[in-house]
Amino acid sequence: MSVHFEERSGVVPCKTSWGSWSQTMEEVFIEVDVPHGTSGKEVKCNLGSRDIELHVKGREIFKGKLFDTTVSDEATWTLEDKCLIRIVLMKTNREAGNCWSSLLEGEYCANAWVQDQMQRKLTLERFQRENPGFDFSGAEISGNFAGGGPDFSSLQK
Repeated sequence: MSVHFEERSGVVPCKTSWGSWSQTMEEVFIEVDVPHGTSGKEVKCNLGSRDIELHVKGREIFKGKLFDTTVSDEATWTLEDKCLIRIVLMKTNREAGNCWSSLLEGEYCANAWVQDQMQRKLTLERFQRENPGFDFSGAEISGNFAGGGPDFSSLQK
């Protein structure tokens, strides 16, 4: 069984006061550190296609409009080891050029370096999908990769 591209290449996390978030071409991953001993009954998580809200033990962790749309019926959250909440959102737009610059509109923004690294990773992930026989997980790219990188679709194979 082959390992997914993102597992081999690592993630580019955007650190926040409550944990971090990261992304692939298809998904957005959110990790929230919560007090040890937190139970599932103490977690209130609403995941919509455009909105998200998380409360733990009656305290709001975050609430707002997502940077872009997601498939709400494919969103999940789990509480692991009673101290970590993992949320997975499926992006509606799954192109390499759809690199979220923040988790919520105007909040939890990736700094310029993190945004650059996220875009590079999504571009390499796109190259991997277009060329399944090659391994781009450890590759380095330079040049114009913003918006998903160069378009090679017009080249003959």
